[in-house]
Amino acid sequence: MLNNIGLPGLLLIAVVVLVLFGRGKISSLMGEVGKGITSFKKGVADGNKEIEDAGDETETGAADTAKNVTPEDDKDKV
Repeated sequence: MLNNIGLPGLLLIAVVVLVLFGRGKISSLMGEVGKGITSFKKGVADGNKEIEDAGDETETGAADTAKNVTPEDDKDKV
């Protein structure tokens, strides 16, 4: 169903959304989406840096420094 929308359909949807919500509301919404994307990218970069820093501290790498959180009574179950 969505494969048949095409460019005229998308333009019509954009105009309807603009009329319903107004330029200010859409602008502020897109600003919030941009802030969310920026903070997500920053979080991913910080996580990668943290993993790299942990990998530099040991010779075996960051995978070996993972914490085992399996409860003691479940460790013998397969």
